[in-house]
Amino acid sequence: MRLVVGLMFFMHIGWCFGETGTHLKATFDHSHDAFTQVLQKVVHPQGRASRVDYGQLTQDPVRLSAYLATLSSVSQQQFDGFTKPQQLAFLINAYNGYQLKLVIDNYPIDSIKDVGSFFRSPWDIEFFELFGADASLNLIEHGIIREQFNEPRIHFAVNCASISCPPLQRAAFRADQLDAQLEAATINFLNDESVNRVDTNSNRLLVSKIFDWYGEDFDDVTAFILSKMQGVESSNQAFKLDYLDYDWGLNQRVIE
Repeated sequence: MRLVVGLMFFMHIGWCFGETGTHLKATFDHSHDAFTQVLQKVVHPQGRASRVDYGQLTQDPVRLSAYLATLSSVSQQQFDGFTKPQQLAFLINAYNGYQLKLVIDNYPIDSIKDVGSFFRSPWDIEFFELFGADASLNLIEHGIIREQFNEPRIHFAVNCASISCPPLQRAAFRADQLDAQLEAATINFLNDESVNRVDTNSNRLLVSKIFDWYGEDFDDVTAFILSKMQGVESSNQAFKLDYLDYDWGLNQRVIE
């Protein structure tokens, strides 16, 4: 009964009238307000970064579980009927929501990599259902988003639960705000000097390994970086790219 009530709380229920009579039809809530409520409780800003209170989420996972259930209830046919912005917002939120679930299902851990093994990374684990089939985080990011959307800014929206990862936002992504949200997340990450900075003395850009791993997603990596960094000349002729070490430590909130 609790699950049914939870699902009804997080989805809009509409009446549909047909020749055969009246029936209930669930329509997906593209505001993703239920996920925003989760994020605002457990995500805490720390400068340009953020930290997550996984302990609190572990103790009270009901709201997250109910939201994820609404995602898993969406069929492939229903998803195909979404607009492109609705699809991308859905997928980003699904990645971030299920990444949270992966952590709390295995908490306490020091790193998300503690969940995986030598033979299988945590992002290859099929631990949830999407569009009627078992799915992994890598399926969402690489098998769907990067395959079907030409949008490099998603790399600053999906969160890998690690210190060097772009921060988890305190609000869900939504179609009607998506471009602005992606741009804000990108600019915020590129101007976080703990993960991206310029050394003017040596004309080097010291940047996240994300630009090394996914350089093919950007037409011109250096030009892209310089276009988002504040207070840096737009010309990319003199700069050399160097990649900073990636900290895979868990992005958890530490209360002292």
